Amino acid sequence: MAKSYLRFGCLGEVMLELALGVGTSAELGVAGDTYNTAVYLAHEQPNLSVEYITGLGSDGFSQRIRKHMMQFRIGTDRTFVSPTRHPGLYAIETDQNGERGFTYWRTASAARCLGDPDMPAISKLLKGLTHLYFSGISLAILAQDNRDRLFAAIADFRSEGGIVAFDSNFRPNLWGDVDLARYETERAWSCCDIAMPSIDDEMVLFDDATESEVLRRFERYDISKGTLKRGKRGPIGLDGVIAKTRVLPKAVIDTTAAGDSFNAAYLAALLDGQNNVEAMIAGHALACRVVAKKGAIIFKKESPS
Repeated sequence: MAKSYLRFGCLGEVMLELALGVGTSAELGVAGDTYNTAVYLAHEQPNLSVEYITGLGSDGFSQRIRKHMMQFRIGTDRTFVSPTRHPGLYAIETDQNGERGFTYWRTASAARCLGDPDMPAISKLLKGLTHLYFSGISLAILAQDNRDRLFAAIADFRSEGGIVAFDSNFRPNLWGDVDLARYETERAWSCCDIAMPSIDDEMVLFDDATESEVLRRFERYDISKGTLKRGKRGPIGLDGVIAKTRVLPKAVIDTTAAGDSFNAAYLAALLDGQNNVEAMIAGHALACRVVAKKGAIIFKKESPS
């Protein structure tokens, strides 16, 4: 088990999720890439303090999200309140192969206020954490000034011994400008200690033609540990070591949160003292369980302690 003194922060946006059903029916849930990782990390490491860094509103849906956090043992002390904004919303459709399609309504999301001068300083929100995890989506929703403030806070966090994990999680529609996305992602890779990229994202974003090109590019970043997610082929370490993993289940129901859950189990294993190969095997195993069920979060809620 991870040491009880560790305090792990996940930074990003937690949203309302509409999972479309038959006809006009839909089920309302709570999800988001780094939030999903926070939930799975708290499940994999029950004695680990996991906290979420984001913005919410003062509306009823924001309260619903806070309750969801507490039910999954996610700390809310670093979640600030915007008096004029509310949570983002997205609808998800899943095809017969389990692949997802998304429609978003997030322009007024309170999470976009992270770093605003009238909101809590990012450095204050990171204070006291031992680890930080964020993603390309965390960066994409922020204005440039706020991204700069986030990177400055991360530099200070690392200088004080904090450990940073990152997943590029490239979403073209959020960025618009591919060159900007590439620049900001490189900034993130250059200031992280644990890297968890996906091969498809990296090849699209950086025009790498092969897996070998992706791995060679990562050699120039000062990253101490990492894995390249390759879907059903299983992960490979950034050092080129392949993890022997079982194949995906024959029936892939829903690929939502496959990478998010992988990241959680991978990080949980590293925090538990396991080596990189063991961590990759753990990540792949949890992702296999997640894609065999519907929804971003497959575990039941817990009662707040």
